Amino acid sequence: MIAILACLSAALAIGAGAFGAHGVTDPKAAEWLRTGGVYQLMHAVAAIAITGVARGAAALMLIGAAIFALTLYTMALGGPKWLGAITPIGGVLMIVGWLWAARSFGQR
Repeated sequence: MIAILACLSAALAIGAGAFGAHGVTDPKAAEWLRTGGVYQLMHAVAAIAITGVARGAAALMLIGAAIFALTLYTMALGGPKWLGAITPIGGVLMIVGWLWAARSFGQR
């Protein structure tokens, strides 16, 4: 299930990045779409790569990337700017996911 969600996450990230590059005129919105897309895609690929060794860490990375990217996407599409206060929660979850992955690999 994690791999399926990671693949869907990667597809969304590519779509967001493409929309940011070609579908918006506001530079800030384009930046938010690009940033969210890069982080979401990177963590989707990482989640697929580590699922066999650190399933929990992979899930945490996907959750963190979803919170991080979706808040940026929502703001880029005109959503409330207060969502920017939630974005770092996703970042923290991604960091914790990476630390959890490091611990899991260290115990092998």
